[in-house]
Amino acid sequence: MKKYWILLSLFFIGLILSGIKPHDYFTWFLEVFPAILGCLVLMATFNRFRFTYLTYCFILIHCYILFIGGHYTYAEVPFFDWIREVFHQSRNNYDKVGHFAQGFVPAMIARELFIRLEIVKRGLWLSFLTVCVCISISVFYEFLEWGVTVLSGQSAEAFLGTQGYVWDTQSDMLYAMIGAVCMIIFMSRFQDKQLKRLKNNVKRIKKYGRKETHINPKT
Repeated sequence: MKKYWILLSLFFIGLILSGIKPHDYFTWFLEVFPAILGCLVLMATFNRFRFTYLTYCFILIHCYILFIGGHYTYAEVPFFDWIREVFHQSRNNYDKVGHFAQGFVPAMIARELFIRLEIVKRGLWLSFLTVCVCISISVFYEFLEWGVTVLSGQSAEAFLGTQGYVWDTQSDMLYAMIGAVCMIIFMSRFQDKQLKRLKNNVKRIKKYGRKETHINPKT
């Protein structure tokens, strides 16, 4: 259990640091709210369904991406301002990192759920449906950004973060799709190893009746 407490502690440390003198608190709240909501859901379901540690680690990475974007706004992250100047880019592209993660990390979550709940068998359909779920999440998030901007006016411009790029919405969804595809290509084997280890641990617990605090036999 200790390793999970470490991840939770790192989450709250990142959240607190991001909330210290951000660009503005309205944008900060909008950007970090998905991370807070996700953390609450994962905590509430932890005993009933425990994801692999690898998935939790990548979820934390995604949260930190949100924290940084919330603190500076996605259009003004200093390191990516430097990248823009060095490579003569027309905009700060940190938001594309965020949308790549918006595809990559949910793909890990969706794929693990599909496999462990036996919703889809391993194969092309598993990969296809995992990517479809991530694209749907990205589309929903773009709808959310649009809705918040319409309701809040100019005060939500930093949240929308188009930076004058007319195809920003479409490119955001493209990067999310690329992130999901990259997860399928590069991380599926690592995730499968974690799932196999989890399955073996559950079998061992059932066979020998041993109580192990780091695993939940019901998952």
